[in-house]
Amino acid sequence: MPSSLSSPAPAKPRPAAERVYSHVKQAVLERRYEGGMLLTEGELAEAVGVSRTPVREALLRLEVEGLLKLYPKKGALVLPVSAQEIADVVETRLLVEEHAVRKAAVATPAGLVERLEELLAQQQRQAEAGDLADVAESDRAFHAEIVRATGNAILVRLYDQLRDRQLRMGVAVMHAHPDRIAKNITEHTEILEAVRTGDAEAAAAAVTRHVGRVRHLVHGDVR
Repeated sequence: MPSSLSSPAPAKPRPAAERVYSHVKQAVLERRYEGGMLLTEGELAEAVGVSRTPVREALLRLEVEGLLKLYPKKGALVLPVSAQEIADVVETRLLVEEHAVRKAAVATPAGLVERLEELLAQQQRQAEAGDLADVAESDRAFHAEIVRATGNAILVRLYDQLRDRQLRMGVAVMHAHPDRIAKNITEHTEILEAVRTGDAEAAAAAVTRHVGRVRHLVHGDVR
């Protein structure tokens, strides 16, 4: 007698172009593919196990996002992080995050402090494990949580557009300055304590110091 419970349908495999896109993007963000490296379609097709057609599609998408520059018949150049890009990202982050943290300190949304505590603990565990990509993700999530707490959907969308650049710069800083991992956690703790105590000016000042250091640290890593 057949069972009345139907077995779940097998998950559909992701399209080839999407797999190439994810592979290359992750490698660029984690600096396994560093700025100045030339990637060829053949090498990427072999690495992901696909034909060259989806590779071209994925590379075009990554060029639009500003991570690569395509050169016909040669390949795709991984674009280095430029000094201007660093300055632009830091300026935008400060504009958004100083406003967000002041608002969070004045009227702290329910659950925000607990969520920030969880992210700090997570970042500490990842730092001890030496996984820089995960540390960068948790670092970025800490700041994004404060921005999300504003309840301003437009501001959140604007901040989310910086995600890839933040992650790439975060990993670059940690590679070049390993001591920054512990210092970032300390600075996040200062931000959290200011939010917890409702001190808007102290929270904004802590964010300004913390984010502003990125400009100087990454600039030394730019060629």
